[in-house]
Amino acid sequence: MENIYIFGHRNPDTDSVCASISLSYLKNALGENTTPRVLGHINKETKFVLDYFHVKEPEYLNNVKVQLRNIEYNKKAYILETTSIKDTIHFMQQKACTALPLVNKKKQLTGFVTLKEIAMLLVEGEKDKVNTSYQNIVNAVNGKSLLQFDEEIEGEIMIGGYQSRTILSDIAFQKNHILIIGDRYKIIEYAMDCGVKLIILTGNHELPSDLVEKAKKNKINVISTDLDTFNTGNAITLSNYISTLVINRAPTTVNHLDYRTEFIDLANKLGHTNYPVINRKKECLGLMKVTDVEKYTKQKVILVDHNNLEQSVPGIEEAEIAEIIDHHNLGAIGTNIPINFRSMPVGCTCTIIYKMFEEDHVEIPPHIAGLMLSAILSDTLILKSPTATNEDRIAAENLAKIANVDLESYGKQMLTEASSIKGMTVEDVFYQDFKSYKVGNTTLGISQIITMDIDDIKGSLEKYIQKLDEIAKGEYDVVTLFITDVIKNGSYVLYNQDAQEILADSFDVENMEEATFIEGLVSRKKQMLPNLMEVLEKRS
Repeated sequence: MENIYIFGHRNPDTDSVCASISLSYLKNALGENTTPRVLGHINKETKFVLDYFHVKEPEYLNNVKVQLRNIEYNKKAYILETTSIKDTIHFMQQKACTALPLVNKKKQLTGFVTLKEIAMLLVEGEKDKVNTSYQNIVNAVNGKSLLQFDEEIEGEIMIGGYQSRTILSDIAFQKNHILIIGDRYKIIEYAMDCGVKLIILTGNHELPSDLVEKAKKNKINVISTDLDTFNTGNAITLSNYISTLVINRAPTTVNHLDYRTEFIDLANKLGHTNYPVINRKKECLGLMKVTDVEKYTKQKVILVDHNNLEQSVPGIEEAEIAEIIDHHNLGAIGTNIPINFRSMPVGCTCTIIYKMFEEDHVEIPPHIAGLMLSAILSDTLILKSPTATNEDRIAAENLAKIANVDLESYGKQMLTEASSIKGMTVEDVFYQDFKSYKVGNTTLGISQIITMDIDDIKGSLEKYIQKLDEIAKGEYDVVTLFITDVIKNGSYVLYNQDAQEILADSFDVENMEEATFIEGLVSRKKQMLPNLMEVLEKRS
């Protein structure tokens, strides 16, 4: 069964991680094959939650771009370098390809041959040399083995076409000669006395018993074929190892883990039609043709806690989105086919997943209940945020009973453990929970942290402002950092300097300064983002 990845947004928070794990548990309980993933390093709060309930952190998902292994290329389209030219041609016909990678016995790539190179051999190549195996020769001439002493046969072809007295008087057979001849037994005996490498009897002839004994004594290989001398001479050329051709010993290769887009760029640059596919061990896996790139399988994914392209995994446009479970405003993700899309105006994605457990009548184990409870308490600031709904409260209370924890005391412990920024860099603090949004032609970045260490931030205020300005110069028009104090029920606001007027208008602050405290401002989804978007939309 195909595996489906379930993941939240980049810079994962507790809801996105716990929703991924909980939904994966539910889906698998219903018979599906899913795996939770994260798109970045988990924050301190999420680590505390996973450790508290003894749950392993999901593995990191780098991207869901289509790789060459997802493409229907010509797998196993490679051949041993010791295969005959004849068998290679037949194999090419079977695989419907015009080129083939050559491999050794360890399946490692040793060369690359094309039909053009084979054709050049047949038209212009040297046809009197043989370098192959005994069995390849038997197969090439449709012959049968009479005597075999050598596995490998290397030598020069001699045709017994002259008169016997001419051959006996003028030709000195050598030990590397391969004699193709009919029933001319005097010449055969002479060749045996000279110790030739191989004798091929044409016309389906056999050796007399005395010559059989002589051949055995001199260890001379003998093959019989029903072909005539002319056709045998032509056929034996095709018995040579394919590696004896003038082949490309160092072809351009692609790795099966390479991305489809990278392969297309490479093919456009080089203009080649065929590329051997290898793995990390340099083993050949098959042949990739340029025309194969449109035949690929997309990675199936389920998105939780986001539905915006810019917040999702790189390559999401190449994946097949099977389902979305979210509680945010609708973003800019589109699909080619109808999907299950579940969005509810609640404070946390895990509240929706809790309802899905109920609807599917799947029992919630204590550790999964603990994760979903933690997500709800985190997203709703222990149910004190304006985003908290009655459904969040009901879910949290029931989950706390299953997880066997006190809702209030556990929630405060979680936030306290997670809120410290001691030892964190400015960049660590900013990217702990950062999300980006497109508002018309404007790019908005909002970071929010929950901490009681506001004095530490104020002590490094210039560094934080410098970092916000630096990020804004990259790709953002407005960059903000909201430091939320749960005890005081409000947030301190930091922003890039060019955005001062926008922040003042968004939150109706007459004398806006860095680190201004705005009472009651605690929700990014219901307060920070909507206010900023309204002002930016008016200005666009």
